[in-house]
Amino acid sequence: MRYSTETEILIPFHDVDSMDIVWHGHYVKYFEVARCDFLDSFNYGYKKMAASGYSWPVVDMRIKYVKPLQFGQTVLVRCSLKEWEYRLKLDYVIENANGERLTKGYTIQVAVDKNTAQMCFETPKAFRELLAHKVGPLE
Repeated sequence: MRYSTETEILIPFHDVDSMDIVWHGHYVKYFEVARCDFLDSFNYGYKKMAASGYSWPVVDMRIKYVKPLQFGQTVLVRCSLKEWEYRLKLDYVIENANGERLTKGYTIQVAVDKNTAQMCFETPKAFRELLAHKVGPLE
């Protein structure tokens, strides 16, 4: 199953360094903005997560910096679902207006039961149901 969303981001001045390029740590923020849009697209944003009794901490992340992002540049961040059965793996691609890949990466999150603080070994029903409602039957 493939499902993705796209988020447009205008690079703000406060994200660049003295060389007028985005400081490497801000890429994590752009992934987070895209991830929030992705989760909101099927009504499982962070508030809904908490209300369903789970938190989803990031346990692994990778970023490959291909070309620098610059102040005033508009970029598109594509967030794609790669795994959902036992953990949430999302892939990210940041492209410029011409479709040129500038950055890619992924995050892995696991569900943690807020009452017991125990990691879940399968994706909670609330997540699966909302995703299936958006994309159809999960395979």
